[in-house]
Amino acid sequence: MSAELAVVYAALILEDDNIEITADKLQTLVSAAGVEVEPIWFSLYAKALAGQDLKALLLNVGAPGSGAAASTGASAGAAAADAPAEEEKEEEKEESDDDMGFGLFD
Repeated sequence: MSAELAVVYAALILEDDNIEITADKLQTLVSAAGVEVEPIWFSLYAKALAGQDLKALLLNVGAPGSGAAASTGASAGAAAADAPAEEEKEEEKEESDDDMGFGLFD
């Protein structure tokens, strides 16, 4: 098991038990598991996870941000109106590639 993975599992165990994630507690859990980890990892993970809601982070891994959803709904009408103009621009780019004087199989 890698050092980083052992520390992450220890952090998940602490979060699951609603215990504050500190470097000492991470080190205690990893040592009890018999995994050798450099001491720097405990303090790095403790500082990175301080004040974070780990459960919310895990539950929202694949969820889109709220800002993207709001902007998508607001700009849906504008995007429909701009679609033909974008298609014309894409066609012009494709035609300009043919003028380079060489092809894929030349």
